[in-house]
Amino acid sequence: MNVKMLTSVIGFFSGILSGMGVGGGMLLIPALRIFLDVNQQSAQSINLFCFIPSALCALIIHIKKKNIDFRSALPIIITGIPFSLLGAFICVNIPSKLLGRFFGIFILIFGIREIVTGFRLQKRKSTDG
Repeated sequence: MNVKMLTSVIGFFSGILSGMGVGGGMLLIPALRIFLDVNQQSAQSINLFCFIPSALCALIIHIKKKNIDFRSALPIIITGIPFSLLGAFICVNIPSKLLGRFFGIFILIFGIREIVTGFRLQKRKSTDG
């Protein structure tokens, strides 16, 4: 598969996940690292750059559907902005391998949490019904 086609396929799937609010970066960053041999900082930067238009499109749809509780979102936005600056500063100042390991550990912990939560919900449904 050529690079343009591969990047289009990666963009397609990460865009769908981003629009769903699942987090396209969970797919995009590893795909950039594995298939296109992009370093961790660049992969995360590309993810953030691609996230902007995806997030805006999804945001417009969610605002129209009245799915956003702005009162709850405001404190997250206010605290998220300065800490995203801190995170970006840390990201560009640590080695790519270390950043990649942190990201991998994050994905692993998140995945385990989702599996455990799924089993708990399945167990609860089987005992309720």
